[in-house]
Amino acid sequence: MNVVFLVFEGITALDTVGPYEVLSRLPGARVTFAGPSRGVVRTENGSLGLVADVAIDEISSCDLLIVPGGFGTRALERDARVLAWIRAVDAGTRITASVCTGALVLAAAGLLAGRRANTHWAVRDRLGAHGAIPVAERTVRDGKYATAAGVSAGIDLALTLAIELAGPEVAAAIQLGIEYDPAPPLDAGNAERAPAPLREALMARVRAKEEAYRPQG
Repeated sequence: MNVVFLVFEGITALDTVGPYEVLSRLPGARVTFAGPSRGVVRTENGSLGLVADVAIDEISSCDLLIVPGGFGTRALERDARVLAWIRAVDAGTRITASVCTGALVLAAAGLLAGRRANTHWAVRDRLGAHGAIPVAERTVRDGKYATAAGVSAGIDLALTLAIELAGPEVAAAIQLGIEYDPAPPLDAGNAERAPAPLREALMARVRAKEEAYRPQG
C-alpha cells in the first residue's frame, strides 16, 4: 500500500499526523510526504515543521492519496500546479481522501462535484461552491472518495480506511496500539451541541485567520 500525504505551508499538524499514525501501521504500508517542493513546511501557527521528502513532481501514482487541511489550503484551492497534480494522481488511486479543509482542495480540483463530502464545520458551506454536496457526518465515503470533518476526525477516517484495506482485526490492533479511546473532558467538540457563543467566537477567529491566508490578487 503506497500512501502519499500532501503537505504544504499552513497545514494543520493533527490532520496529517493523526492519520499517519494509523495508516503507517498497515502491513506493507509505505508512506511518503510530498509537498509543492522538497523541504520543511510549517504548520499554520509556524511552531512545527513537517518535512516533504519529495516534491509532487516526483510522484506520479499512489494507492491512497490524502490531502490534509489547514489555513494553507486557501492558496492550494487556486494553485493550478497542485490541482493538476491531484487530478493526475487521482486517476490511478484506489482511494483519494481528505481531512478537514483538504476537502476544499479536492473539490477545487473538480473531484467532488455531485458527491457527498464533509470538511470542518466552520467552512462546510464552501463545499457547495465547488459543486460538492455538504453533509455533517464525521466521515463520508462517496465512491472512492473519503472525506472527514475537522482535525481529529482524520483518525476516525484512517481507522475506517484501515478496516477496508486490512480488515477489522488489523484495524482494531492499530486502534489499541495507539490507545485511541476518546473520553474528552468537555462536550464541546460537536458544533451542533456546542454553545452558540462558543461557536460564534470560534467562527470569528476562523474568519480572521482565513483572511490572513487569503491569496492576494
